[in-house]
Amino acid sequence: MDEQSKINTLTQAIIGAAIEVHRELGPGLLESVYRKCLAYELRKQGYDVVEERSIPVVYDGQTHECGFRADVLVEELVIVELKAKSAIHPVDKAQTLSHLRLMDLSVGLLINFHEVKLVDGLHRIVNSYKGLKPT
Repeated sequence: MDEQSKINTLTQAIIGAAIEVHRELGPGLLESVYRKCLAYELRKQGYDVVEERSIPVVYDGQTHECGFRADVLVEELVIVELKAKSAIHPVDKAQTLSHLRLMDLSVGLLINFHEVKLVDGLHRIVNSYKGLKPT
């Protein structure tokens, strides 16, 4: 299976797990609750999951810890940024894209659990610098 196919399969699994968490808990909780439950669901399915992964910035050959963290990193391939707020703003998408670039990854999911229907809060973010086409 090529990398694009792996990523597509993985993002489908992540979305399915997020829907399951949202179905069980509904909107209105803290982001940290959704992060813990999503990570649990994905681990239960056998995926490697890292919560709050540090994202360093490399500038002028020097690595700097600047406090950036990916909410969830799945299989070292997909970043999942979680929100629990009334609306997603362009800065949220830009943050996810920046994390993708800093980690040299292709695809991230931005998921807002504050929606009545989770599908309205799902956003797939593609790092076009990696050469993948948005789907």
